[in-house]
Amino acid sequence: MKRLIIMAFSALAVGAAPVAAQQAPMSFFITSAGSGDGANLGGIEGADKRCNDLAAAAGSTGLSWRAYLSVGAEDGKPMQNARDRIGTGPWFNAKGVKIADNVADLHSLNTKLGKENSLTEKGAMVNGRGDTPNTHDIITGSTLDGVLYVGDNYNNCNNYRSNSAGSGSVRVGHHDRQGGGENPTSWGSAHNSRGCSQANLVSSGGAGLYYCFGMPRASGGSDALRD
Repeated sequence: MKRLIIMAFSALAVGAAPVAAQQAPMSFFITSAGSGDGANLGGIEGADKRCNDLAAAAGSTGLSWRAYLSVGAEDGKPMQNARDRIGTGPWFNAKGVKIADNVADLHSLNTKLGKENSLTEKGAMVNGRGDTPNTHDIITGSTLDGVLYVGDNYNNCNNYRSNSAGSGSVRVGHHDRQGGGENPTSWGSAHNSRGCSQANLVSSGGAGLYYCFGMPRASGGSDALRD
């Protein structure tokens, strides 16, 4: 009898189909391309829209996307800190790798952000220091903690609406966490750009790319984004 039972269990084990692990949906990426117009992203609204459009083109559904950008107060609208715009986490890249559990983890020294994990919405790696061309400068407008960066001759390129000479600069991070600047290993706040034009961004190792984070879509409400 024992032998029959063992044989029966063995047959079930052999015939059982393996259960495939389910990959977490993408909720973080670096834009695969910038606006092509330097730090002029069409304002924060244009940057958010591009995040949603790129995510949708990559097959993302069910999430609202926000650009990781800090915005200064203007026209009666309050300032916005990048860290407060992106939800609560956790976040996963296009390959299903979890890059952070929450906002505190995202901005900690233990964050998994870096060249290998900071992928585009297509799952591609972004060029870093040592690659040609180097495009590791990622626009954030933020400090190390993800709040609005402020300084002399600085206005986030008119809140991401300007590409002209003399219109200040924009704060960038290094997605590969290496290079120059005051904080060379920071993914979010390494140094200021040399200006706001596309040429200015390229000259210091950028292409006008920025980070996008997804969160559950709000059910109603004026702040619900569409992808």
